[in-house]
Amino acid sequence: MARKPGRSPAPAARASPQPAEPSSLQQPPRQAAKKAIKSKSYASEGVTDHDIFLLPGSDFQVLAALTLLAAAVRLFRIYQPTSVVFDEVHFGGFASKYIKGKFFMDVHPPLAKLLITLAGWGAGFDGEFDFKDIGKDYLAPGVPYVAMRMLPAILGVLTIPTMFLTLKTYGCRTFTAAMGALLLIFENGLVTQSRLILLDSPLVICTAFTALAWANFTNQHEQGPEREFDVSWWFWLAATGLGLGATASVKWVGLFTIAWVGLLTLLQLWVLLSDTKNITPRRWFKHFFARAFCLIVIPVFFYVGMFGIHFLCLVNPGDGDGFMSSEFQATLNNKGMADTPADVAFGSEITLRHWNTQGGYLHSHNHMYPTGSKQQQITLYPHKDENNVWLLENQTQPLNAENQTIAGPQAWANMTEYIKDGDVIRLYHTTTHRRLHSHDQRPPVTEADWQQEVTAYGYEGFEGDANDLFRVEIIKHMSDGEIAKTRVRTIQTKFKLVHIMSGCVLFSHKVKLPDWGFEQQEVTCAKGGTLPNSVWYIEQNYHPQMGDDVEKVNYRHPGFFGKFWELQKVMWKTNAGLVESHAWDSRPSSWPILRRGINFWGKDHRQIYLLGNPVIWWSSTLAILAYAAFKGLAVLRWQRSCNDYSNVNFKRFDYEVGQSVLGWALHFFPFFLMARQLFLHHYFPALYFAIMALCQIYDFAFHRFTALGMNKNPTIGRSLALLFVLFSIGVFTLYAPLTYGNQWTQDQCKNVKLFETWDFDCNTFFTNYADYASYVPTSGDAQPTVPSPQLLDRQREEAVTPMANQQYADQQVINREERVEYRDQDGNLLNDEEVSSLLAEGKASFSTKYETETRLVDEMGNLLPDQGQHAPQHPDAEGANPDTKGSSKASAQPADADVPLDKSGNREESLKKPKPASDASEATK
Repeated sequence: MARKPGRSPAPAARASPQPAEPSSLQQPPRQAAKKAIKSKSYASEGVTDHDIFLLPGSDFQVLAALTLLAAAVRLFRIYQPTSVVFDEVHFGGFASKYIKGKFFMDVHPPLAKLLITLAGWGAGFDGEFDFKDIGKDYLAPGVPYVAMRMLPAILGVLTIPTMFLTLKTYGCRTFTAAMGALLLIFENGLVTQSRLILLDSPLVICTAFTALAWANFTNQHEQGPEREFDVSWWFWLAATGLGLGATASVKWVGLFTIAWVGLLTLLQLWVLLSDTKNITPRRWFKHFFARAFCLIVIPVFFYVGMFGIHFLCLVNPGDGDGFMSSEFQATLNNKGMADTPADVAFGSEITLRHWNTQGGYLHSHNHMYPTGSKQQQITLYPHKDENNVWLLENQTQPLNAENQTIAGPQAWANMTEYIKDGDVIRLYHTTTHRRLHSHDQRPPVTEADWQQEVTAYGYEGFEGDANDLFRVEIIKHMSDGEIAKTRVRTIQTKFKLVHIMSGCVLFSHKVKLPDWGFEQQEVTCAKGGTLPNSVWYIEQNYHPQMGDDVEKVNYRHPGFFGKFWELQKVMWKTNAGLVESHAWDSRPSSWPILRRGINFWGKDHRQIYLLGNPVIWWSSTLAILAYAAFKGLAVLRWQRSCNDYSNVNFKRFDYEVGQSVLGWALHFFPFFLMARQLFLHHYFPALYFAIMALCQIYDFAFHRFTALGMNKNPTIGRSLALLFVLFSIGVFTLYAPLTYGNQWTQDQCKNVKLFETWDFDCNTFFTNYADYASYVPTSGDAQPTVPSPQLLDRQREEAVTPMANQQYADQQVINREERVEYRDQDGNLLNDEEVSSLLAEGKASFSTKYETETRLVDEMGNLLPDQGQHAPQHPDAEGANPDTKGSSKASAQPADADVPLDKSGNREESLKKPKPASDASEATK
């Protein structure tokens, strides 16, 4: 179709930047000839070589100075705090399991965790410390936590030179590149996250490296046919693929980075099609396959290779193998089993395993339900045990040669009658001599009408009753082999057990029994239960008549790729299952405006709270909005046949800044599709692109766009940028106590708390710095914070003076009494014997809560009327000690969608205990 006269083409990737530094208005003949050549090819107009290996020495001096400054900021007091912080609970714990070789399940790929483990192992970590709780002390057990924190910190430092070089690759001035690096250095959130044993610092550096490599490759590509397929072209394309593989191997957020590079690659290939002079079909496919190899094959090999190392390290059973199939578990040490007879007959002693939840074996033990029928418990137990063994009985006893009934469960020991589809059986528990039984009683935990209780019922010598009968129904499409579809075969046959009397099916799910059931999985009989939770199979099988010469079976060895693919599916399912509410989660819409942070740690009247630098955060968000407005206006003007895209700088602004904004969008908007728990730190990769876009916009506005006139007087632009950076540094220092966990005062805290949704609690801190000098920090893993004697006396005096009823204000205080009480979670008073018993059994932990109560009595010691009034609460009662649950409700504060509500619909107290993000086990509850 013919184009309208005078109408410019739509924006395309072939736009090009001006040289990084100002040049003469009159181009040299060689430059003009080069430009003429490029205009006849897919090369972008005016692009020059910005290879970072060709930068002048002065740039590398600036780069070195910025890197040293970043190291000083990131490594400052990295030993602080000396206890577990936020998700160090998980990722430090994973390092312990790697060292011990114990299999675990995590929703993130292994690269960053392997690097952290390597750092800890190199520093002498033996894996004995379990990182179980936030606030658990590192010093007493001698954990080399500083070395483990150094790995993310060094990677965080490396993001600074990466940002500098990326901006230089895009053609920005050195001053602009330095500004971008400084903004990263003094971004509070990135500093906080990179000083701890967490994954986001490795994620950001891998994303940043990928952006650097892609920018360099794009620069080589846009110089046209003369640079294609040369050494530098291949190097940066392969480096991009390596970066993609590394990013995806840290977190699956790397898939968004892959999408970013993928879309820009498709754009390049589309532009190549338009160059009919230089790009023949054969040459186009060469471009295509080069990109396919470097951007698909290399990342896939790298990603799969990381799981190869993962499996080599985790060879022993651990708390994560319950997520995996029986075939997978059989590859772990001590989890494999000997070959077992394939055919199953009446009289066989078997172990019965649940197929769906991988919760374990049908199990019973000599403990009764405390409710319902109070008969013997039936559960799922994940470990091999003699209490998992059941003997298969027919519904009627067999007859001997004299036509007499053979009594007892061993009646089938001398015969082999195979169990077929539709047979009615009984399951006899060999250790307690009771049979699997169901009846019309509510299950112990689940209260659904369509489920009923399953027990073990009877005694030795008891013949049983009709409620012991179950019919075998083979699920043919799930069974392996034609024989297994007609009769029960070990491992190969999947079947349901249907209760004859009620029609329900033997069922289990992820519901756990309380302590009286040893937290094992509940087993019920369900009417209409879902098929996966009603499926069982026999794992081990023994019959006296089946010798060594019978056919035997075992689990199929899944091989590396079988294990790899299964783990990917489990990770995906588990990740999607992390939908439990969390005290510190937030939704994506709140991230660009920095609406809420995360309480990482609180102890000893200090706090670490993840909060970004608001100046940098909001400025980068405004930069994104500015580009969006520009793009909308540009498209509108293009539709009106304006000739904007004939200007080289206009085209380069659209394309270069557009790449960064696209990176931001692809690392931000997909989170809106996720129902799982999300936190502020999920925004960090998008923030990196937003800061880069901010710097690019500055560079174009003050150095490249001639219409604005700023390029004629660069001092103005540099002065404004310098003021902006200094202002950002000043704001960084204001929030530094939350970044580093430093000393702070309540007044200083309140002065910089701009919004109620910034729910760090200023009452955590002392009122003045002198109190820190007399304060003795706690040690150990869960000890309550105890104020110094001087501070406690002063606070008691302050608490006693204010009175709710002023008519007694002039009464003289003649005595003070201090009493320590222990209460349970319901407020019931515990005596010394109960406290000692709970502590000895390890079933309780106690935290300290200070409360001052003022009572007025007469000279005879009698309580005056209407007394028992309370003085103002001690600051710890409001949560100054993170180990003490706060009691205040911010009912007067406006509701906030990002702050969870309590059961009454009010906002919870502003300070909640630091809590790690949910791990894989949360998705199985």
